[in-house]
Amino acid sequence: MARILALLPALWAGVLLCVAGLATPAPFAVLDKAAAGQVVGHIFAREAPLSLLLGMVLLLAARRSALARAVRGLGSQFSLDMGLALGTVACTVLGYYVLHPMMELARQGQGAMSFGQLHGLSFGLFSVKILLVLLLAWRAGPAASRP
Repeated sequence: MARILALLPALWAGVLLCVAGLATPAPFAVLDKAAAGQVVGHIFAREAPLSLLLGMVLLLAARRSALARAVRGLGSQFSLDMGLALGTVACTVLGYYVLHPMMELARQGQGAMSFGQLHGLSFGLFSVKILLVLLLAWRAGPAASRP
């Protein structure tokens, strides 16, 4: 189980990089803008629950590890890995579950922010999530030293 948990962030990072670099640009290259937007919307509708699940699994694993170290007197009950996992969950919740409905309203001319502004925020949160997952993967690697 420990090996699976160590591999999980790297696999997740691969998924996120594929979504960002391959799956979302491709529809815009071959479809009209509206259809491409629908395809990309479906991709993110599947990525967001997956990211929540993986973020929570890694958060619980990091919590368990930090608690075990704390019981042995080797550190705090909170760890950097917990913070990174919490960050990924926050980016997912804000980026998809908060901003996506606001983007739909902005398309209809409603809301305080434009679609472009909301899209920029969403892109930024997704980018931060990728960086956090890459950090989790790097820290889970065999050569990584743990505090």
